[in-house]
Amino acid sequence: MSEDVLLRVRDLVVEFPLARGTLRAVDGVSFDVHAGEALGLVGESGSGKTMALRALVGLLPRAARIAGGSIEFEGRELLGAGEARLREIRGTSISMIFQEPMTALNPVMTVGEQIAESPHVRLGQSRRAAHVKALELMRLVGIPDPARRAAAYPHELSGGMRQRVMIAIALSAGPKLILCDEPTTALDVTIQDQILKLLRALQDDLRVSIVFVSHDLAVIAQTCRRVAVMYAGQVVENGTVDAVFREPRHPYTLGLLRSVPDFELVRATLSSIPGSPPDLASPPSGCRFHPRCAFVHDDCIHTHVPLMAVSAERAARCLYHEECAAEARREPVVAGA
Repeated sequence: MSEDVLLRVRDLVVEFPLARGTLRAVDGVSFDVHAGEALGLVGESGSGKTMALRALVGLLPRAARIAGGSIEFEGRELLGAGEARLREIRGTSISMIFQEPMTALNPVMTVGEQIAESPHVRLGQSRRAAHVKALELMRLVGIPDPARRAAAYPHELSGGMRQRVMIAIALSAGPKLILCDEPTTALDVTIQDQILKLLRALQDDLRVSIVFVSHDLAVIAQTCRRVAVMYAGQVVENGTVDAVFREPRHPYTLGLLRSVPDFELVRATLSSIPGSPPDLASPPSGCRFHPRCAFVHDDCIHTHVPLMAVSAERAARCLYHEECAAEARREPVVAGA
């Protein structure tokens, strides 16, 4: 993997003004994406992962605003760049694959026309050349009989085929970075596996970088090299997928992993994380996970806990990350660990 940083996000803050105060959906999030690598953002619903992803290309809900931080793409700052600059980048240098293709695809355009749109409009290709490009992309993403399927409308295709169309659209202008917002959630497990293998193969073959948002740890394990775990708007742990999943250094990551059934590990009960995520308009003091944490101490409640380096390639937002790692070693969360 190239060590060149393609995307650098620092201290990103996304806020929603409410009658009862300000809700910080993303609070000081930082991460890097290197050329040719896949980074996963994982966490339960409401953790801020999708808001962080959409902030990268200015696709936030109308009520949201970016209140601070920095987003650098290829060394150029995107925050404050203006809508014209973001439109230039979206769909060319940076593409996005959405969770539900039926709401993202245009129902009154054929899928071939939608795939050919970026090559024609953004890259200046003739309509004929753009159509040929669309057929090539349909073959690349595994759509059979592309000449016939190109004339179909989205409702005439299966969910898996529609998601392959979305991937073809995302690739149509030759992007360097693809943002994936839970693109397999609405698919059955067989089709989900096919789409994930396709994304992984495309990433390896085309050397495109991917940021993959999911609440499914297995999806992140299958597609990503590195992972950032988010809770209550913050990154609470990051590192390589193998290291984080085998020896988590934050109790929230440990809880997530123990909540996943693993038929190779024999446990008396399937664990769950007690309590509920906090109200982000009025988050807890100190560590935001402390009301639900089995390792909580007094200083967790009263002390601001930063994201701290715990090794050369890992960081955790936990004062007692060694206790957490020791517990993971005592009762492994991954078979064979």
